Amino acid sequence: MSEIPAKATESEDPSGGARKGAAADSAVADPRDTASGPMWQSSPPGSIYDYIKVASFSIGPDGYVDQWSLRAEQLFGIPRERAVGMDPIEAFVAPELRERGQRKMAEILDGREWTGVIPFRAPDAQRTEAFAEVYVMPTMTEDGDRAAVCIVVDVRTLRSIETDLAASQAIFGQSPFGFLLIDADLRVRRANKRFASTFGGTPDEHRGRSVHDYLQSPEAERVAATLRRVLETGESITDMHVTGFVPGSDERRHWSVNLYRVHSGSGRPIGIAWLGIDITARRAAAREAAAARRNLALLNDAGARIGNSLDLETTARELLDVVVPGFCDLATVDLYQGLLAGDETPPGLADGSAELRRVAFASAVADAPFAGGPEPVAVGAVHHYAFNSPCADALRAARPRIIPAEDGGLIQSTLAVPMVAHDTVVGLAKFSRTKGSEPFGERDRALAVELAARAAVCIDNARLYRREHERALILQRSLLPPGDPEASGLDIACRYLPGNAATGRPSEVGGDWFDVIELPGHRTALVVGDVMGRGLRAAVAMGELRTAVRTLAQLDLEPAEVLSQLDEIARGLGAPGGPSQAFGSGTGVQQATRAARRPREADLSEVYLATCVYAVYDSVTRRCTFANAGHLPPVLVEPGEPALMLDVPPGMPLGVGGEPFEEVEVELPEGALLALYTDGLVESRDHPLDEGLQAFVGALTDPSRPLEDVCDHVLNTLDTHHGEDDIALLMARVQGLPAESVGDWTLPREPRSVGRAREYTRGQLLSWDLEPLVDTTELLVSELVTNALRYGEGEIRLRLLLDRTLVCEVWDAGLVQPRRRRARDTDEGGRGLQLVGLLSAAWGSRRTPRGKTVWFELPLPDGENGIADPAEALLSLF
Repeated sequence: MSEIPAKATESEDPSGGARKGAAADSAVADPRDTASGPMWQSSPPGSIYDYIKVASFSIGPDGYVDQWSLRAEQLFGIPRERAVGMDPIEAFVAPELRERGQRKMAEILDGREWTGVIPFRAPDAQRTEAFAEVYVMPTMTEDGDRAAVCIVVDVRTLRSIETDLAASQAIFGQSPFGFLLIDADLRVRRANKRFASTFGGTPDEHRGRSVHDYLQSPEAERVAATLRRVLETGESITDMHVTGFVPGSDERRHWSVNLYRVHSGSGRPIGIAWLGIDITARRAAAREAAAARRNLALLNDAGARIGNSLDLETTARELLDVVVPGFCDLATVDLYQGLLAGDETPPGLADGSAELRRVAFASAVADAPFAGGPEPVAVGAVHHYAFNSPCADALRAARPRIIPAEDGGLIQSTLAVPMVAHDTVVGLAKFSRTKGSEPFGERDRALAVELAARAAVCIDNARLYRREHERALILQRSLLPPGDPEASGLDIACRYLPGNAATGRPSEVGGDWFDVIELPGHRTALVVGDVMGRGLRAAVAMGELRTAVRTLAQLDLEPAEVLSQLDEIARGLGAPGGPSQAFGSGTGVQQATRAARRPREADLSEVYLATCVYAVYDSVTRRCTFANAGHLPPVLVEPGEPALMLDVPPGMPLGVGGEPFEEVEVELPEGALLALYTDGLVESRDHPLDEGLQAFVGALTDPSRPLEDVCDHVLNTLDTHHGEDDIALLMARVQGLPAESVGDWTLPREPRSVGRAREYTRGQLLSWDLEPLVDTTELLVSELVTNALRYGEGEIRLRLLLDRTLVCEVWDAGLVQPRRRRARDTDEGGRGLQLVGLLSAAWGSRRTPRGKTVWFELPLPDGENGIADPAEALLSLF
């Protein structure tokens, strides 16, 4: 240290007054001034000196160091053995100032003080140059000699203390946050102005207080426990939320507090620093933002979950699944009973007094009935609100109403929200929150209106769909045969199930149909068809095709020709001005054909495709002729044999066009069972068609059972295979016409055949005990045989058939069809067919492969229907 040049500056005032030069620039607060803060003065003795590292040494009467403290060794890095006896002027003063320094030393030993800054080499690893401020005070030895005591402080430490004090003052005096310094007894030692402005009073008035003076229990106890933990562990706490009240206000306030432990210069814990900021507004904004996000999420959830079904009850339950418990604790949906029944404007709709039906209820509170009325209303019950009630007022005004809570009840707040769709109130939704939940606010009201409106539109769509669906079902069922139809030589049973009847879910109507058409000669046409697609259009197309089938069947065309004509009609269904009005006239088929062949406009036409199987059964021969248009094959069960699918060429569906249809003739044994069906019976999404067909064939194990039982057994067995599509099932058991019920004769082409025909007829009727029909039948047979001789060709065949009616057929090889005309009064002939029309229940003519057949039908005498008198009929023609 003796080599370091000293740059000491002296004080002009021996009492330690103002200094000049470098000493004045580098000076800190006067060492004699201890106003560095009461907090530091109240610290344990020695702590401030430990922090600023104050060193000391003394100078003897000879001007040499005679005492050297341990702190001096640490500060200057000079051991005591070397320092004692050292000349301080030689050690610390620069060579050019040593002479002056010797004079100053003499002055000091003469009783004057001196303060100055001296450079030295710091005893750290880098041996950096440092400065120490030295305060030299004269003193006396025991012998009365003059000496001096020197106090030394590291200038760097002084500057650090100065900075720390400035920062501390800025925190306590200028910080916008509330700041506390809490001691080890958890008492406030110092508070800043910001904290005092919040809780009142001056900063000094908060000294000695605890957290219990600011917070209520148990919040104060929780915070005190946290302070103790920080003091014991030294673990800092960041963003601890504290809730309380400020003096003079009932508003709950929220603060975010940071806590950390404070240490002395020696590292000893001396307290806790508390830094707090008021986050009440931020918490409110966060709650608003969270509520907005929750509401948006709720609306998004509602858009995704409400309206996935066209069922009223399901849609109402979907609304409640969204709002409970995310929006409220209890909720109900009431819909106007009249609207559910199909009425457009039920009585009381305008004033809110109309009957409502509760369709849904949900609760997040276990076993809690919904309050808000005289008595709880069960789901499915019909009720109405009192005229002066808030709910009726909400329905009348179409505006939400808040229902006040009942004293002692479970409900805290209820919103009655009308469900408005297309400017029509369809019902009322009620949302309730139980006590302990936050009451409904304006934001909640707006959200409830939006949720109710979305659900109302979906419910109204479901209501309109249900109405249209029921109308379509009525239309569809009106086009199907009523009850079980009857046919000659057949025992018939049928079933028709709309789609999803098994599951109870509504579905669009389909185009499935079946029909049983009686034909002349105790023959029967069996028809099963399916229009592809669903909805009202499919049902209408089905009705048009069914009407066309009945029209074509009355023309007594062959099955393949009937399907060919149907194919042309189906191709014209989708064209503008198609054949919907054509049927019923003699040119219906031709009009439909022309409509099918007209160029179609892409925006006005639709393609209608249908499958159909058409079979004609003759009860006399027990032969059945099949023609198929893309439909599933018929199933036949012969007595004592397993069921099998008939090999009928499938053909193309109706509406495709361009392909001829083939016919297959099958002889059916007595007691055989024939089944025609649509694909809804055997096909589903979960089961392939082959599996369903095999299951259907396997279900027909006992054809001898009653047909009604067979139908039920089939539907029950195939329950897992159907339900998604309409099902049409037509089953017929063969009961051929007995041989004794048929009279068949061949007559030569000669005039005597007319008399023989009358004889054969009289004898056959008498054998059948039908004497009341003898005269009429003889007369009509005579007319038909006479016409066959006059206008026909080849030999003549006469056949009488007895079943539920009496049918007479006259066959010949001529192709000219008889035509009924009105004879004039002067004409001698031309009244034969008029007579046939007057005396018979029905008559007609049909083509055969070898000519034609003219027939008539008479009802059997039963005592109720009288037999027409032939004489009176003859007289009526003139």
